[in-house]
Amino acid sequence: MRFGVPLGLIHPDAWRDVAVAADELGFESVWLPEHLVFTTDLSLAVYPGADRPAISPATPLFDAPAYLCWLAGLTSRVLLGTAVHLYALRHPFVSARAFATLDRVSGGRAVCGVGAGWYEGEWRAAGIDFTTRGARLDEAIEITRRLWSEPVVAHTGRFYDFPEVAFEPKPVQERLPILAGGESDAALRRAARLCDGWIGMPHSPETIRPRLDRLAALRDGRPFSVTAHAYELSGPGEIPRWEALGVDRMIVRPWRRSRDAVTGLAAFAAEYLR
Repeated sequence: MRFGVPLGLIHPDAWRDVAVAADELGFESVWLPEHLVFTTDLSLAVYPGADRPAISPATPLFDAPAYLCWLAGLTSRVLLGTAVHLYALRHPFVSARAFATLDRVSGGRAVCGVGAGWYEGEWRAAGIDFTTRGARLDEAIEITRRLWSEPVVAHTGRFYDFPEVAFEPKPVQERLPILAGGESDAALRRAARLCDGWIGMPHSPETIRPRLDRLAALRDGRPFSVTAHAYELSGPGEIPRWEALGVDRMIVRPWRRSRDAVTGLAAFAAEYLR
């Protein structure tokens, strides 16, 4: 089992120290979420299934691939991923370039976690039709795969249309992994059809099983990674249950307060990473 660290669940002032500690302690990866912008109108900011806004407009936002590039220079081994990047909020040239750059400066440590997103306000603010976000993302992923692997690329599609272009440099990794986040049927189909893996929401072994059963029915036999957010582990003895389900990476949070994150990681490493 590989273990990742969710930087988005601590104060940004602690990101540097936690990423460096994760690198030194033997964690496999660190992960940043992202939003492009928050509007002051909160009427569109209620997360599905919730009853109040899930964001605060005053929350500081950072460009995740850019921030991870900085962390790349402070670390040497840990993978640097997004959970998740709203890929279709930009032209695929922009995001493909950002992750190729991250992969280059990190020596091949980038992981591109993508999602269609839930927060309609930022799509409206960016002037992009929220209802087409999933289809836009699918087309953007397909374009990105070509940009990262083919000498020249031209494309004519539903959302993007451009003449033949060159895209250099390519990522260091022969296949920079793209993982799909989200738990809808559309998100699971995207993960199975277009991506190298799936990133789930916080789960227990019991609650994640239906999603994994659905993914198993959709997949075509290609190598596939499953990343689970698991914030309430009972102990090392629970790990085989996750492994039996096909989970190969767990994003864990062994702390309650940001100021305790580094010591929590050290205690977790001593117990789980021996």
